[in-house]
Amino acid sequence: MSSQQFEKMLQGYSLATAEIIYRLPDHRLILQSYIWQDYDLFPDLPNLHKFLHFWQTKLDGPLHSVRVAHQNLIKPSEVRLVTKEFLLN
Repeated sequence: MSSQQFEKMLQGYSLATAEIIYRLPDHRLILQSYIWQDYDLFPDLPNLHKFLHFWQTKLDGPLHSVRVAHQNLIKPSEVRLVTKEFLLN
């Protein structure tokens, strides 16, 4: 992981993955899948929206559906309270 990616995670970015289903330009009945993955701000996902806008304006394959998942890679530490302590000699 690069330091730039780590800095983004500290700023609230999370790893976003989108499965983009689109129709082939020359065979509209055939669906194709494309996986997009990048660090993005959830829930607005500005990078994904920018990519989808590029897709719709510059590429020929019309979009059928988009499924999105995201995962925060930096999370608060888990705290577990200990009620007993055992000493071993």
